Amino acid sequence: MKIWVDADACPGVIKEILFRAAERTQIQTTLIANHAMRVPRSPFISLYQVNKGFDVADDEIVKRLNSGDLVISSDIPLAAEAIEKGATVLSPRGELYTVTNIKARLTMRDFMDNLRSSGIDTGGPPALNQADRKTFADQLDKILTQQAKA
Repeated sequence: MKIWVDADACPGVIKEILFRAAERTQIQTTLIANHAMRVPRSPFISLYQVNKGFDVADDEIVKRLNSGDLVISSDIPLAAEAIEKGATVLSPRGELYTVTNIKARLTMRDFMDNLRSSGIDTGGPPALNQADRKTFADQLDKILTQQAKA
């Protein structure tokens, strides 16, 4: 298993959790982003920078991932594509996207997109809080523990 991180929108505190997990488990973790960012020097952590553009980073993740890999992203269309390829997808808030819930998430995303495009202010997600960080860390640990047993 490899971990692929949609790094442009991933909060720094979540990246730090991922960096510690990569070192602890020695699982290759690759951040994909369209801008430079700091990553620790490690044989298990790398940054792959793509050109700027709509969905360029997402497309690169989908191209590189294999069935059984883990993708960290809050991007619902990316999550859907990754699930189709057999990946596990975890949001930075700790929500596990699955075959059973991704269609509902896509429908809600499209509905909110339509509201926004018609001029309705739908607001954004609340700020990441301590409970979200703990949920993410717990879910990540659960996934990595299952992987270690496999």
